[in-house]
This record gives sequence, C-alpha cells and structure tokens, in this order.
Amino acid sequence: QVNLVESGGGSVPPGGSTRLSCEYSNLPSSDYYLGWFRQAPGKGLEGVAAIGSSGRTSHSDSVKGRFTISRDTAANTLFLQMDMLTPEDTGMYFCATWWPSLGLEAYKLYVPNGHVGFWGQGTQVTVSS
Repeated sequence: QVNLVESGGGSVPPGGSTRLSCEYSNLPSSDYYLGWFRQAPGKGLEGVAAIGSSGRTSHSDSVKGRFTISRDTAANTLFLQMDMLTPEDTGMYFCATWWPSLGLEAYKLYVPNGHVGFWGQGTQVTVSS
C-alpha cells in the first residue's frame, strides 16, 4: 500500500521560510513521479512542483525562484523548501505520486484536476504577520 505522510507546516511570517517533508513508502514503480500540491481556502488544487525518479524537476510559475523540490532517496523523503513566502502561499499542502505513464508535467493540470494517483493527508501552511 502506497503511503505518504506530510509534515513541517505551520505559521510563518511574510518573507519567511519553511520546509515541508513527505515520507513515502511502497511506491508502485521504481520509475515514479512525486509532487507537491496546495489548496488555498475556497480554491481548487494547484500543482506546485514535481520531481521524477531521474531527478528531473519542474516548478510552477507561481513559485519558481522561491520554492525548491528535492528528495532524499535513502530516507524515502520528499522535501519542499519554501522561501520568500507571501500570504498567497497560505493553504493545505499535499504530496502525491502518480503513474509514470502520465509524465512529470502532469502535476500542473491532470493530477490535481482529477485527483489521480496516491495522496497524503496534507499539512497546513499559514503565512501571516
């Protein structure tokens, strides 16, 4: 059974930084994609960033230059380093994995719109002074 557990959320002041973690296990394939998604209050799911088993990464335009996705394969842990946070970054953050056939860029629309794949329970990030 695929399992993903997020941690690291909390309250952060504007301009601050924080790092989210997602421990994963039992991924269905050695060729995989992992990603971070968020849902702001009253809005739909948004793809934030993704990484493949090759190490290739992609970041959405809204976070490019501020957020960085990475992973520790030995620890089976996915990270999202979040810098220069703004109140617009407030939301529930989820990690997810999806089938290799969908590709890396599926995190932008297909995965969040269809809620496909396997998802964690989420961790709240609140950016407020």
